[in-house]
Amino acid sequence: MSNVAMITGASSGIGEEFARQLAARGHDLVLVARRADRLERLAAELPTKVHVLPCDLGADAAALPARVEALGVDVDLLVNNAGFGNHDRFWKIPEGRDAAQVRLNCEAVVTLSRAFLPAMVDRGAGGIINLSSIFGFQPMPYEAVYGASKAFLLSFSAALRVELKGSGVRVLAVCPGPVATEFQETAGVGGIKLVGKIPVERVVEQALRAYDRDAGSIVPGGAIRWFTRAQRLMPQSLTLRMSEKFGRPEKLRKS
Repeated sequence: MSNVAMITGASSGIGEEFARQLAARGHDLVLVARRADRLERLAAELPTKVHVLPCDLGADAAALPARVEALGVDVDLLVNNAGFGNHDRFWKIPEGRDAAQVRLNCEAVVTLSRAFLPAMVDRGAGGIINLSSIFGFQPMPYEAVYGASKAFLLSFSAALRVELKGSGVRVLAVCPGPVATEFQETAGVGGIKLVGKIPVERVVEQALRAYDRDAGSIVPGGAIRWFTRAQRLMPQSLTLRMSEKFGRPEKLRKS
């Protein structure tokens, strides 16, 4: 019986940890990211069969399913983890950077989900884990496109889950808070102090437990989960003011 998980953005951070924990559970893996050297090093450390597929999903997501088919494997679990953010005033972010973010954070997820979901439905088993964020619960000044892309993933995941009811296929949206990964460096705020951060190991452990019990979404970490629930009860005008105050680029880059 097939037991293959495909993980995008697997070369570091949360994606790498998904690879380690899913391999420990006995899954064979298809690892996808741009950095082939990192994927190869990771593959050599894992106890199960691992296929390495270097790919820039922002540009080549549509070509990836054929490459997976050529491996002769059936993907039973798709972990859409690849993504990045930008932190600045929208009009100051380099032209094209936010459009590239939408292609990776949203379009690639749709493309891969559409490619692998029909076979899961036919088999009556399988699942998709989409990496959203607590930033998906409200608009995010200075990360306007990132927050919107994560809100898209929340909405997309919830809708798919309803469509798939009774099919045997699961969909989970994972909404981490602060996690120390390369995300901050890529977004241009690598020096900031992450309040309430939790380790990647805990994020993935809680995500996989939520997937096992067929939860629709999970905010890993008890403290950030309660904070997020409380924040969602506040008027949006208030949470926007709070986010704007603490997220000002000048403030973060001085911290």
